[in-house]
Amino acid sequence: MDRNLALELVRVTESAAVASARWVGRGDNNAANKAAVEHMRDCFNSIDFSGKIVIGEGERDEAPMLYIGEKVGKGNGLEIDLAVDPLEGTTITAKGGQNALSVIAAGPKGSLLNAPDCYMDKIAVGKKAKGKVSLENSVEENVSAVARALGKEESEVTVVILERDRHKELVEKVRKTGARIRLISDGDVSGAISTCLEDSGIDLLLGIGGAPEGVIAAAAIKCLEGEFQGKLAFRNEGERKRAREMGASEGILKLDELVKGETMFAATGVTDGTMLEGVRFKPDTIETHSIVMRSKTRTTRFVKGLHNDKYVHSV
Repeated sequence: MDRNLALELVRVTESAAVASARWVGRGDNNAANKAAVEHMRDCFNSIDFSGKIVIGEGERDEAPMLYIGEKVGKGNGLEIDLAVDPLEGTTITAKGGQNALSVIAAGPKGSLLNAPDCYMDKIAVGKKAKGKVSLENSVEENVSAVARALGKEESEVTVVILERDRHKELVEKVRKTGARIRLISDGDVSGAISTCLEDSGIDLLLGIGGAPEGVIAAAAIKCLEGEFQGKLAFRNEGERKRAREMGASEGILKLDELVKGETMFAATGVTDGTMLEGVRFKPDTIETHSIVMRSKTRTTRFVKGLHNDKYVHSV
């Protein structure tokens, strides 16, 4: 894929991030998400490519979502599969919390897992612990393996987990190993990616979150040479049937099954977080902070954008 596409993707996440950032702290999840979706769609449709949403946040009748199967772009040029989360952290944004992002993963046609909007059981680690963990292993085995790989005591390992009732047993198991836990209210894409960033203080991600976020995180982690595994977790038989119709495996999905071949990842901060700064509204400009990665070159770039408020819809 052309490197110029990576910069186009940043332009898309910038637009969605700025639109949703106007709703930070206003307590309206839906309005923040709607703004991000509409701006992401409009920006996609200005690009010379044939894009298809293969991982989105809903089906066709669930507007204003960028739905699974939706075609975006001008309809010419490269055929690209897209996994999107226009606003990863809607609740975070509404409450004015940390780590809200606008994110996109992209790859050639057929490269990204095509799965319904359901849950996924996940595990993620950075490069040093790659090949040492598995969803087939117990919590204790995974924490111990990460500790050995990083040259730490188990008590020095930090595990990031979504703070959900479904994770009470998981939290208890992790704490029994002596490891530290960082509970997050939302946003497990940034949580997964943080396992690959040495300065983040995060060593391991565990738990169940959204499948769309899982594929997006997998794309980023592939660029960073870490490891990610996922297993679809169905809430009902309808989701299971939909997954079968789409050809998605019900077993453990490893990184190269979630993201085949070359991939790109782009994200822009909506609110301040461990990886990116949030949108800054200044008297004459709007400032954004983004990250863009390519698996082909293992390149990671941080992009600081200064935008004229008058033209921000086409950033």
